[in-house]
Amino acid sequence: MPSSLSAQWRETKMAAHRRGGAVSLFILIILSTFVVAHSQDSTSKHGRHTSEAETPRKAQETAEGGAWEATDVEEDAAPDNREPPAPVSELPGAGHLRKDDFQEELVLRPLQSGDIYASFQFRTLWETDFMKGNKVSHYRLFPKSLGQVISKFSVRELHISFTQGYWRTMQWGQPYVPSPPGAELWVWFQDSVTDVDGTWTELTNVLSGIFCASLNFIDSTNSVQPSASFKPLGIGNVTDHHFLRYATLPREIVCTENLTPWKKLLPCGSKAGLAVLLTSQKLFHSSFHSEAVHIRPVCQDTQCTATSWELRQTLNVVFDLHTSGQGKQEWSLFKMFARTLTEACPLASSSKIYVDVSDTAEGEQFELTPATPLLSQGVVLGDRRTFSVYDLTQESTFGSARSLNLLIRWISSEGQMLRPLLHAERYVAGYGLQTGEIHTLIYNNHPYRSFPVLLLDSVPWYLRLYIHTLTVTSKGKTNSPSYTHYEPSKDRVRPHLLEMLVQLPPNSVTEVTVQFERALLKWTEYTPDANHGFYVGSSVVSSLVPSIVATDQNATQERPLFSSFFPSKEELGYFVRIYTEPLLVNLPTPDFSMPYNVICLTCTVVAVGYGSLYNLLTRTFQIEEPRPGLAKRIANVIRKMRGVPPL
Repeated sequence: MPSSLSAQWRETKMAAHRRGGAVSLFILIILSTFVVAHSQDSTSKHGRHTSEAETPRKAQETAEGGAWEATDVEEDAAPDNREPPAPVSELPGAGHLRKDDFQEELVLRPLQSGDIYASFQFRTLWETDFMKGNKVSHYRLFPKSLGQVISKFSVRELHISFTQGYWRTMQWGQPYVPSPPGAELWVWFQDSVTDVDGTWTELTNVLSGIFCASLNFIDSTNSVQPSASFKPLGIGNVTDHHFLRYATLPREIVCTENLTPWKKLLPCGSKAGLAVLLTSQKLFHSSFHSEAVHIRPVCQDTQCTATSWELRQTLNVVFDLHTSGQGKQEWSLFKMFARTLTEACPLASSSKIYVDVSDTAEGEQFELTPATPLLSQGVVLGDRRTFSVYDLTQESTFGSARSLNLLIRWISSEGQMLRPLLHAERYVAGYGLQTGEIHTLIYNNHPYRSFPVLLLDSVPWYLRLYIHTLTVTSKGKTNSPSYTHYEPSKDRVRPHLLEMLVQLPPNSVTEVTVQFERALLKWTEYTPDANHGFYVGSSVVSSLVPSIVATDQNATQERPLFSSFFPSKEELGYFVRIYTEPLLVNLPTPDFSMPYNVICLTCTVVAVGYGSLYNLLTRTFQIEEPRPGLAKRIANVIRKMRGVPPL
């Protein structure tokens, strides 16, 4: 009987459990239906804004591995009174929904010497404004490390370059983006910065960590405030040079440690697009290579109703025909970079390759394969050039092999390169280790036009300039500068700064000469290889060079990126900035073997004398009797047993 009652009780409990499970399942279904309906209502309510922000960026967000939501914007209850949706950048409260754009291009220019010049440019545009105090926490294409630097240190413009080698202007022509040997950094700060020197010091230390460079060695002894040479390249009417800092490290060595963080700033890195070609073993086995980062504010339209931040990463390299081991004058992407192109960067709106075919169009000097029907003409550095264009965003560019390997085969080496209209050189003259002279030669190769140039010289304090010996001569006659700005140096505090505006006569050579005296340094201020000498940074020559060909000032998206770096404000002139060679100056150097010998002798005397005195003061003397022999010990044991005193 009890067993039957317990069985009925168990059946009743199981039935109640089944009914409770069914009720729980029913409640769960009702709740899920309510959640789905609520989400659909929320999606339909804000569908206009999310679809507009999601659709163009779907591929980019997928490549980045993350998505982000739009800021909710309230709408009117009446649907009839609603206005058309505004662009994302104009939505109120959509501060983190910024339009950004990325473009990449490669320009190949065969040189008359058989070498080839390759110029990479990667441009990122971001519709945001740090100068208004906007705090941005979301970064898509613009690198977060640089965005935080701009925001924290109130930077208006930042230009930094790392160069190994010297650009040979008379053999290679003018570069698209010039840079001096070593490292160069110049920054425009916003007018809200109160302590410019302190901010400059902190900024150089931060950039030193980002680019793995020796920028932390930049201090007041090697940085200056130019008054006219470095004007802002972006928008803004900044005239107070107090917010400008310029410094160079001519001895900086550029290696893979600088290239790797530079490539990581790209949206696609080195995984896709043109950045695939940036292999260190090929880039550093060249005659010249330079990588740079330029950040500036630019206008979004011709009326400049809105501004954007432009990040332009450039890399210029010249492959030498002889050092590369080429048996014949034949170049290809695989021979230059050990790789070919298979696709464009998925995040790039434009990905193109330009090959300068201006010379072969007239003299049939080289053959380009595969050929392309796309041609582009433009005025570059005062000369009209023709380029073959390869659009990597089109699948037909890669052909059936899904790989692009441009081949440039020289047919004839005859021809003459167009000489640059502006060229500069510099060297040290004199004898002995007390005095010397710095000679700067500026060439104006224009046959009938004269134009002014702005010369900037920054000389270290240990070369004491005699500014009264400054002479400027052109064609054997004295050429008086129309503008001169000179700041004398202070020992171990700041360098010399000399700026001059000089008029160059046509077809002439202008020589600038100044005498100096070498200072005596403390023995701790010498470098480990003091007998190698000390480097002096390059002189900077800036000018608006007249051009015979009218410059097109209409900025369009079809123009190559390299032609839009320096804005042109005159149709018959183009801006040029060139750098001279860095100087290697020997200073009076002591014989460092004598300090070494003195240090060794002093350490030996101190060790012997102090050690002996320390032993005398701290040692304790105790008299110990010698231990008796075995026979004597045995005799003493026997005498002790007999009760006789020991021996």
